[in-house]
Amino acid sequence: MPANDILTALVDVIRERQKCADPAGSYVASLMAKGDDAILKKVGEEAAEVLLAAKNGAPGPLSNEVADLWFHTLVLLVHKGLSLEDVTDVLAQRFGLSGHAEKAARNN
Repeated sequence: MPANDILTALVDVIRERQKCADPAGSYVASLMAKGDDAILKKVGEEAAEVLLAAKNGAPGPLSNEVADLWFHTLVLLVHKGLSLEDVTDVLAQRFGLSGHAEKAARNN
């Protein structure tokens, strides 16, 4: 499945679980029911695991940890009422800009 399709499908599932799922039977629903702090803690944990996997150098664990980070970041976006397009629009605006120029523009 193309990357954008799987991300869109994941967001759709996360939104559905947010609206309809019983927290006792859905990881996403239970995480969202716990609120911002639980979701943010999970994103932070996953980010740290990405760093450790990258430092250790094996590609398999790094792929798995990045997948976990992306998933939990999608949960955070949905929880905050944002969409993939909110993020991809920012990336599209930055596309083709020097990273230094883009960062300088944000600091103004």
